[in-house]
Amino acid sequence: MAFGININDVRIVLVRPRNPMNIGAAARAMMNFGFEDLVLVSPFEPVWRESRAALKAQKLLAAARAVPRLSEAIDDRTLVIGTSSLSRRKSAASVLSLDQLSARLKRRRKTERIAVLFGSEKTGLGNEDLSYCHWIARIPTSREFPSMNLSQAVAVCCYELSRSLRAKKLPAKEAASGASIEEVTRLVDELERVLWTEAGSASGPGKARPETARKLRLRRMLLRWPLTSGDVTQALGMLRDLAWKLRQRS
Repeated sequence: MAFGININDVRIVLVRPRNPMNIGAAARAMMNFGFEDLVLVSPFEPVWRESRAALKAQKLLAAARAVPRLSEAIDDRTLVIGTSSLSRRKSAASVLSLDQLSARLKRRRKTERIAVLFGSEKTGLGNEDLSYCHWIARIPTSREFPSMNLSQAVAVCCYELSRSLRAKKLPAKEAASGASIEEVTRLVDELERVLWTEAGSASGPGKARPETARKLRLRRMLLRWPLTSGDVTQALGMLRDLAWKLRQRS
């Protein structure tokens, strides 16, 4: 197994940013440490336009994408890392300090595709955002002032990550085996469909179910397992067989 994740396979994701200066400063920090892939989730449109007119980091911001939903920013990722001070809540995901994060990444396959999530300046990442995360990275700030400015948090994390990642793009010699977020989401959706549509529910068969607390817990549980793409394919096949048998009995 080849180790050493490529720096070009790391995506920085800003979730609901609201300050154009923070967006521009975050983009400059990314360039300082060699990161090039930036996605913004549901940015305030006037702020997004103003950010792209910044004097520096123009190339990176010009190539950055804005998407309406977090799932669109991370569907192709195999490892999602959230950032949070966790000053007023607990997380179901593994919580790592930045130095622990670097050590963990050095042991991951070089074909890993990573997203690092940063929440909005006002509220940070929400519980649903965190439910997509395999790990939570915590910058060891003081208890009196646990929250950092968004662009400063991006800069600190990019610096720490750059110390443990490959600086140049290398050709992959093995196919990525980790299950992507899109694959895990398909598995969660299929489990919900079988449980609530095929088996029936209080809301009646055939009706779509909203995002539920149980669904968030299920996603967190699956992300804690080292699932591969092959595992997801097999599980989906078994669920479809189960759904067929349930239809035969009804």
